[in-house]
Amino acid sequence: MLWEAQFLQSLQAIRSPFLDKAMEILSMLGDHGLFCICLGLILLIFSKTRSTGIKVLLSMAIAYIVANLIIKNVVGRVRPFEAYPYLEALIKKPHGSSFPSGHTVNVFAAATAIFLDNKKWGTFALIIAALVAFSRLYNCVHYPTDVLAGVAIGVIFAVLVHYFVFPACERGVKRLRSRKEK
Repeated sequence: MLWEAQFLQSLQAIRSPFLDKAMEILSMLGDHGLFCICLGLILLIFSKTRSTGIKVLLSMAIAYIVANLIIKNVVGRVRPFEAYPYLEALIKKPHGSSFPSGHTVNVFAAATAIFLDNKKWGTFALIIAALVAFSRLYNCVHYPTDVLAGVAIGVIFAVLVHYFVFPACERGVKRLRSRKEK
């Protein structure tokens, strides 16, 4: 949509060497979900945060399957810098479909999972997630609707994991343990 290209073009007007570097670093936090996966694994180590770590990793895994393996392949949207020659990507040009933003899906799935278990750390995680999402726009590798869809998908799957998937898994584990004790 033209309004999205115009919005991205307006972001090019605020570029500066400092912001360029900051947005490159923020964008790297979402690369392949590695930062969030590592965070989830660290949370698994400690008994107090183990369930949060499981929720982070489950949320990310389910959201990844839906967003990156299904939706991206069905929609097949070209990236802004490919569709509009006047838009310049500031980072290494990603491959594949633009919709939805996989970086945004990952960081919002992880941040929402943390927020649902711990409001203080979750608020900090959501702020970082919002900055990563904005970096994808600033770096001109996604449209605004790509990022908004990524936020929605990440949040929805983290909520589903928190309220439905994780409790169902816990019940299943309890049943298995009770059978083992018999």
